[in-house]
Amino acid sequence: MDTLDLSFDHAIGVNLKRLRAASGFTLDGLADASGVSRAMISRIERAEASPSALILAKLCAALGTSLSAFFADANRPVDPLSRRVDQPVWRDPETGYSRRSISPSGTGSGVDIVLIRFPVGGRIAYPPKHGAEGLSQHIWIMSGVLEVAMDEETYLLSRGDCLYMPVADPHSFANAGDTDVLYAVIIERTRQGLL
Repeated sequence: MDTLDLSFDHAIGVNLKRLRAASGFTLDGLADASGVSRAMISRIERAEASPSALILAKLCAALGTSLSAFFADANRPVDPLSRRVDQPVWRDPETGYSRRSISPSGTGSGVDIVLIRFPVGGRIAYPPKHGAEGLSQHIWIMSGVLEVAMDEETYLLSRGDCLYMPVADPHSFANAGDTDVLYAVIIERTRQGLL
């Protein structure tokens, strides 16, 4: 993955504050709805803390948005072309997982494409995501071995494998191999306003 933009924490803070205000949440209201502490939300908005993937997932679920919409630059003009140099990349400070938003934002498409690099030994568990019921995703493995657990079922995915799953259901990802896993997530919404 490319070097991360050092101002990304600031952009995350600006986007969180913008989405919180648009949703009519106070800091306390978003804390109650998301299960993330008021202090942590405030620190993220002031770019004093880098949120983990789990914290961002909880905040997005409470705000009724996806990570793709969260990372979208609201001030960027809509363009059907997403050049690699302009694609936002975010790294989870807890797991080292990195996420590149591939597809152009703001186009109104119901599909979003994300490229993930998941480091050796990485593991993340997502709780149920209320507000994400209209989202489904395909996990397509490009290299490495990824273990995906959901609905009391565990799948071991390797190069070329593709798994379909709802985003809202609880699930976990673990790097089950000895190299980083590179995979694409193709997210599809069936409800307007989520991407």
